[in-house]
Amino acid sequence: MVARHVRRQVLLGCFLAALPLAALAAQQPDRLTAEDYARAERFLAQHTVPLMMGVAGSPNWLPDGRFWYRTTTADGAEFVMVDPARRSRAAAFDHEHLARALREATGAEIEAERLPFTTFELSEDGGEMTFMAAGRFWSCDLTAYTCRAVDPGDAPGPRHAPPPASVTSPDGRYAAFIRDFNLWVRDLTTSEDRALTTDGMEDFGYATNNAGWTRSPMPLLAWCPDSRRIATFQQDARGIGHMYLVTTNVGTPRLQEWRYPLPEDSVVFRIHRVVIDVEPARVVRFQMPPDLQRSTIYDHIAVGNRLVDVEWYPDGSHVAFVSSSRDSREVAFRVADASTGEVRTLFTETSPTQFQSGFVAIRRENWRVLPASNAVLWWSQRDNWGHLYLYDLGTGELQRQITSGSWNVTDVRHIDEQDGTVYFMGVGREEGRHPYYQHFYRVGMDGRDLTLLTPEDANHSVTLSPDRQYFVSMYSTPTTPPVNVLRSMGGQEILALERADASRLLATGWQPPTPITVKARDGETDIYGLMFRPTQLEPGRRYPIVNYIYPGPWGSSVGSWHFSPAHSDHQALAELGFVVVAINGMGTELRSKEFLDFYYGNMGDNTIPDQIAGMRQLAREHAFIDIERAGIWGHSGGGFATASAMFRHPDFFKVGVSQAGNHDNRNYVDSWSERFQGLLRPVNSGDSYEVQANQLVAHNLEGKLLLAHGAMDDNVSPYNTYLVVDALIKANKDFDLIVFPHARHGFGVDNNYMMRRRWDYFVRHLMGAEPPEGYRIGER
Repeated sequence: MVARHVRRQVLLGCFLAALPLAALAAQQPDRLTAEDYARAERFLAQHTVPLMMGVAGSPNWLPDGRFWYRTTTADGAEFVMVDPARRSRAAAFDHEHLARALREATGAEIEAERLPFTTFELSEDGGEMTFMAAGRFWSCDLTAYTCRAVDPGDAPGPRHAPPPASVTSPDGRYAAFIRDFNLWVRDLTTSEDRALTTDGMEDFGYATNNAGWTRSPMPLLAWCPDSRRIATFQQDARGIGHMYLVTTNVGTPRLQEWRYPLPEDSVVFRIHRVVIDVEPARVVRFQMPPDLQRSTIYDHIAVGNRLVDVEWYPDGSHVAFVSSSRDSREVAFRVADASTGEVRTLFTETSPTQFQSGFVAIRRENWRVLPASNAVLWWSQRDNWGHLYLYDLGTGELQRQITSGSWNVTDVRHIDEQDGTVYFMGVGREEGRHPYYQHFYRVGMDGRDLTLLTPEDANHSVTLSPDRQYFVSMYSTPTTPPVNVLRSMGGQEILALERADASRLLATGWQPPTPITVKARDGETDIYGLMFRPTQLEPGRRYPIVNYIYPGPWGSSVGSWHFSPAHSDHQALAELGFVVVAINGMGTELRSKEFLDFYYGNMGDNTIPDQIAGMRQLAREHAFIDIERAGIWGHSGGGFATASAMFRHPDFFKVGVSQAGNHDNRNYVDSWSERFQGLLRPVNSGDSYEVQANQLVAHNLEGKLLLAHGAMDDNVSPYNTYLVVDALIKANKDFDLIVFPHARHGFGVDNNYMMRRRWDYFVRHLMGAEPPEGYRIGER
């Protein structure tokens, strides 16, 4: 009897003790509805961005020193004109009158705050504006407020249209373009086309824009300031392997092939540097061996369509440029005589890992040639931080280090040689401020008088006036909307322009992400990120955590530290019942050189130990995080990192979605792989790249993994994912796979489908609930 009574008490106590757990389990949904998904979808950018008011576009400067910009309003947008000299801000024109004039001219319904254009050109006297709308050019008189359609030839700009893929000269007379592997120009005053070169051929063409992972018909070249000459190159692709993709269609598939160098190749792209005189046409070849196609700022010799690491002297007499070794460890600063092709090497620099002349997040090299000062401004991380150095242009001798300290110069914006002043963006200098917030500074070329020009404790972007008398500063944080102010180049505030209003956004229940600071794997280094929580956080409920990752080394998980109404789909995913985090781990930019190079030579690291350490710390600090249900996803490098996390840390990550991953960098382009993994070399019975190859550790998979790739991905080929698929099959592992037959690297029109499948995957396998069947994002 006593024993039975005791047993009943024990069972009752166990039942009471289990109540909180049972109640907690009851709070976990077993099914999500279409309405749950629709609510989450309302946190995507297409729904949140239009709710912001007072968000200013970029300033458009006019010859008279004024500028205009477009800003958002409650009902659409308006155009604002600013006169810095008068410290005035007003409507750029009468929006109601212009809307009425356009209604009369077009017969269409046009509202004053929804004008059918986003940019325009003003006549010299400011009395007439020209713009394109509905496929036609329009001219409107801003005094009488009448509008008329005009022929393209009557619109501002050249008389004749340039070819589609061309680069116009500074004086507007010529447009340079590629035809049959040679460089041509079109005279925009006469429409005459003329060949500048004649010996170009397939795989040895002029101004060729092909890096393997990206290619374009746009020529890569730099016009000299007076439009008389062009600096470019003849690209030698002979002997380099091809990449192949095959279309999916009814009937015979079509083969796409192009040159795509890999780390295994004995030869990679070479560029024979030249200067070309336009009138008359003459090719001047640089008196040096061909350079390897490398740059100091990117994994191409172009950023967008801008040829990098090439700069003309203002008088067009010489060209300064930088040559890089194949592994990007050694660079040489050189100057070529544009008339003779004679080349001088002024100085070299070597890095034990890889050299860069700035940050790819900024995408602008930070060196400048200064003939008037007989100097070269140089940027280097030789003391573990990105700083400015001054070299003698005549001798190549180092004169002085201009900036120093445990912080980085990120972007040289202007050099006033007469005043001896450098204006630049920088991070990490201001004590007690976020290390990723950018500020604007000036410093003397003698290293003195370093001055902060943007005092606000926020992340800044600045646009300088053409006469360098003013700059527009936009500042914000991840939690505070942007503010725009006009300042003098001395930093004095001239005029408040815009203060963005998020009230309509907040009224929907939207919330900004939470900035987080956690410790890296070493338990000492601070790393930073953003955390996204459900806006309706239920007391007592524990949420699975999803890590969004882009591991670097160039780029990062967080991306911009400015305010944004939507960071990818992070908040939307959180609304489904997850905590989402993005953490910049060790091995990413904008910190020290040591931080950036943390996993140099072992790209398989992917910052994953830092992600795990940070997520565990967050779970200790926030009871609503269920660290036992951890997921991860990413695209491109993030797809590589996701699969790596699932294979190398199967005890921690339970669910992963890996999109378009470069799973083995032996299968990715040379310029990226060799910069961060080093040159391919034998190691024991294998090679130096095996340490990073995902397919070699795929047999460790324990959780649920969804792989996705575009079959027409011409950046990261789908064969990267197929290597992993093959290894998983051989290891008898279950996994899921989506192949988009027509998609390139970004998935394009298939993005919404991928997003829905990603949501479904985390809901089903990490949350343990059933998603709604066949939900379509973008159709509600």
